[in-house]
Amino acid sequence: MKYRQLGQTDLRVSELALGTMTFGEQNTESESHRQLDIALEAGLNLIDTAEMYPVPPTADTCGLSETHIGTWLNCSGHRDKIILATKAAGPGVHLPYIRRGESKHSTDHLSAALHGSLQRLQTDFIDIYQLHWPDRPTNTFGQLGYKPAQTEIPPHIEATLRGLDSLITAGKVRYIGLSNETPWGLMSFIHLAEHCGLARVVAIQNPYNLLNRAFEVGLAEIADRERVGLLAYSPLGFGTLTGKYAGNSSPVSARINRYNRFVRYNTERGAVATSHYLELARQFGFDPAHMAISFILSRRYVASALIGATNETQLRHNLASIEFPLPKELLKAIDKIHAEIPNPCP
Repeated sequence: MKYRQLGQTDLRVSELALGTMTFGEQNTESESHRQLDIALEAGLNLIDTAEMYPVPPTADTCGLSETHIGTWLNCSGHRDKIILATKAAGPGVHLPYIRRGESKHSTDHLSAALHGSLQRLQTDFIDIYQLHWPDRPTNTFGQLGYKPAQTEIPPHIEATLRGLDSLITAGKVRYIGLSNETPWGLMSFIHLAEHCGLARVVAIQNPYNLLNRAFEVGLAEIADRERVGLLAYSPLGFGTLTGKYAGNSSPVSARINRYNRFVRYNTERGAVATSHYLELARQFGFDPAHMAISFILSRRYVASALIGATNETQLRHNLASIEFPLPKELLKAIDKIHAEIPNPCP
């Protein structure tokens, strides 16, 4: 396992990180603990979760992912071996069980969110505390066509930064990050932090994969020049890029078939692009999943790629991707497909 410096910090994060949004839904507590053990043994030191996990979110399971990690930390004693990242939910009228559906990134809401996460995770501090999605109307989770609100409420980014800064001062958070953020949002957080002398964002967690390279359009330059590390999620496009949904081989138990919310990478253009990438992997003698993950790691603005799995076999297979760096010829061929079918699943 190799490690990369995260932004302007002293943290060196493993190139692969463990995403845990299946913990508590598709994975039992014992299965979750087993995945954490395997990840640690493989050299992963970054564990990512969120107060609303697992996904799909429900009132009955909300917080279970953090709870499973917390019981593992308590029984293993490995807190000093990992970099722990979690997220505070943004506006959540669709999540009425999180702060009565009135969640926002104000100081009081962030304090309440963090307190709950610390209890469930059984720890005194969070290494990277992230805002799960913007606290303002904008495009998130695959939405396209930005539509300004009819009655615009000014973003309260400075107030949010002051709230996050107070959590750092209190010793409960080490560093802060964003998730599902836009170029304007990221630059606003950076500018206001510098202008007001507040904590600076060190990481951004956005989707990035062969079917969705939208991060490259505006955010990649900011991340690179401002030294904000990308924690790339959905590196396999909900498993689409492994090839397991190709043809008639789609397993009934797979996430994309079990939950109707996972349709982002199940599009006509996405299927065409995926078929080209699968064929390309075959031509170069690469496993499709290894190719997809290694492509992400070829970008210097990427700090870590978040891998997730529903079983031990999948996890070990994905972990092996670090052993297969991509040759220049393959990277050029990937870019050729991307030029022909750009971002089919943004």
